[in-house]
Amino acid sequence: MKTAAPTRFFELAVQDPQTYARAGIVHTAHGDFHTPAFMPVGTQGTVKALTPRDLKESGAEIILSNAYHLFVRPGIDIIQEAGGLHSFMGWSGPILTDSGGYQVFSLSRFRKITEEGVLFQSHFDGREIFLTPEKVTQIQELLGSDIAMVFDECPPYSRDRKPIKDSLELTWKWAQRARARHRREDQALFGIIQGGIFPDLRRESLERTIELDFHGYALGGLFVGESKEESREILNQIGPEMPAERPRYLMGAGTPLELLEAVASGMDLFDCVTPTRYGRTGSAFTSKGLVVVRNGKYNRDFQPIDRTCRCYTCQNFSRSYLRHLFNCDEMLGPELVSLHNVFFLLELMRQTHRQIAAGTFSAFKKNFESQFDRNHR
Repeated sequence: MKTAAPTRFFELAVQDPQTYARAGIVHTAHGDFHTPAFMPVGTQGTVKALTPRDLKESGAEIILSNAYHLFVRPGIDIIQEAGGLHSFMGWSGPILTDSGGYQVFSLSRFRKITEEGVLFQSHFDGREIFLTPEKVTQIQELLGSDIAMVFDECPPYSRDRKPIKDSLELTWKWAQRARARHRREDQALFGIIQGGIFPDLRRESLERTIELDFHGYALGGLFVGESKEESREILNQIGPEMPAERPRYLMGAGTPLELLEAVASGMDLFDCVTPTRYGRTGSAFTSKGLVVVRNGKYNRDFQPIDRTCRCYTCQNFSRSYLRHLFNCDEMLGPELVSLHNVFFLLELMRQTHRQIAAGTFSAFKKNFESQFDRNHR
């Protein structure tokens, strides 16, 4: 059932005086969320190993699901019968749905791209699935997500301009079609900026996508094989040039240092599977760096993962116990470390919001980076 769209979608509250970092609030039909915001990824209608209650108690205000995967299974008709995606997965807050553009990249051996759309061979049961920009927009409207993404082509990393330029053109044509098809008034639609590692192509994509007047804009096609220096250059150049009055979304950022760098470049929204993927292998974020609790040196280490962390895991369990769980293949181990990692990134964004509001973000970022050991294990 549709609910009334908020009269204001995004409010920019404060801009950091020394960087492009900014803090704001986004209003949706299922509640507000503050920016900068990290969105835990629930690709198939669940954030792996975590319940909606876990997410709420960790402070998550918005989560992400994937339209392609939900279309494949259980199917949009079942989700509709359940009352929409929020009801189906038991999450009452805002949801952003990714369109499946990343699957055009990640499932390349199962698909064929034409100007009309993408023909997938389902990774699940092998059946053919043909998705167009219009179809993907309709799917997301039926799901009832608060923010929908246009269907785009996410190209692999390349130093060859031609395939990146071709991808830019196709993404822009698809964005036009998605914008024309979108009907749901209580759902925001975001455009996606492509262009690879070429600043001029990124600016061309940005300018042409802005002309279509989306509710927000995403920077896609990063973290797909380029070097950290290359992604940082694009982020630092293009991020500040994206419309200031709309939310700016960096797709695929999910480590503490990536998030802080992106915030400093003016980005507002982030998502990544990293916190739960790392959690399933026993790798935990801390303010000092990464801790791999499976390692033998933690056998008699009875301190928490991170002494400064207020998550349920750190308040109740030791590194020694977590190592024991992983060594015994107990499912609680991945659950507890995933919970910690998600909480850690959410808390980092909450601290970042406060620091921006106080005008102290630059010092906060510098201090965090100086303490964070990239090789800490």
